[in-house]
Amino acid sequence: VIEVSSYQLDLTTSFAPDVAILTNVSPDHLDRHGGMEGYVEAKARIFAHAGLALVGVDEAWGQGIAATVPGAHTVSTAGTPADIRATDGRLVTGTDGHVDLTAARSLLGRHNAQNAAFAYAAARAVGVSREAAVEGLLSFPGLAHRMETVGHLGKVRFVNDSKATNADAARQALASYERSFWIAGGRAKAGGIDDLEDLFPRVVEAFLIGEAAGPFAARLGETPHRISGDMASAVNAAWEAAAATGRDEVVLLSPAAASFDQYPDFEARGEAFRAAVLALGAQPASAA
Repeated sequence: VIEVSSYQLDLTTSFAPDVAILTNVSPDHLDRHGGMEGYVEAKARIFAHAGLALVGVDEAWGQGIAATVPGAHTVSTAGTPADIRATDGRLVTGTDGHVDLTAARSLLGRHNAQNAAFAYAAARAVGVSREAAVEGLLSFPGLAHRMETVGHLGKVRFVNDSKATNADAARQALASYERSFWIAGGRAKAGGIDDLEDLFPRVVEAFLIGEAAGPFAARLGETPHRISGDMASAVNAAWEAAAATGRDEVVLLSPAAASFDQYPDFEARGEAFRAAVLALGAQPASAA
């Protein structure tokens, strides 16, 4: 399995995967590609020599790409007509019928349902049996820094989604919880958190770090928030606020910003979150 960036796709003319997957398209690296059209063109190059094309069609850019790729198989988690659909913990396919994944605890959120749909389709395309593909998804433990539960303390669960380096990625995490104590900030990308306004009612309180703390605070408006500055301060404050409710709560690191103002990469930021959580005395998730 190879993850290929738009930078790499922009330079290659011979990449020929057995199965090529494009999950979704949202604005990123626009300075490199000269705008959104150039970015989409680079992304679409993954299909130039692919044996099988799997394309997400939950937004207009993906739909446009799918229409130009001969024989493309489409995937949707938002009710868009597609060859494979993910809904309510189940995959609906044209060949295998319904695939029940409701027991897969590591696949929380619509974005993970989408990931599961693509993984299932790719596995089946290269000869993996239906039973083995389903078992692989049900037993998948999840990945670090991607909606990873790192620990529990009392009734509070701590979730590390440091990989969410833009608003579109953070949307998936925020939409997965009815309530959260949200740690956000870093080096903001174009648009900041403007596109997340519809999810602000789910934020009990936000704890802001890094260069984006001021602009994010201004955008949050009347949504309760405070500028914490650094990770340890944000985790401590979020824990105190969450524990004070006496309810089952989630402290969510989903920054909606790059990490480079305070950390060398998103992994280092996620590990700083984990360290701050464990310093509180939280029980690590692996032991929970």
